Amino acid sequence: MGTARIAITIDENLLNRLDRLVRKNVFPNRSRALQIAVHEKVARIDRSRLARECSKLDRDEERKFAEEGLGWETVTWPEY
Repeated sequence: MGTARIAITIDENLLNRLDRLVRKNVFPNRSRALQIAVHEKVARIDRSRLARECSKLDRDEERKFAEEGLGWETVTWPEY
C-alpha cells in the first residue's frame, strides 16, 4: 500500500518532545514517529471495539451454540 503526504497542526510542546525522541534515535524521523503513533492508536481503538462487542455476548448462549455444532462436525471430520 502506498503512502500519502498530509499536513497536521500540533502543539509546540508536543512537537518539542517528539523532536527530542527523534534526536535520541527512538524514531528515525517525525514522519515515522507519527505513523507509528497513529497506527498504535487505531489498533487500540479496534481492540477496545472488539472487547465492547464481545462483552455484549451471552456466555451461556455462545457456549450452547458452540456445543450444538460439535455433534455433526465430529461425524464429518476425517480420521487422522
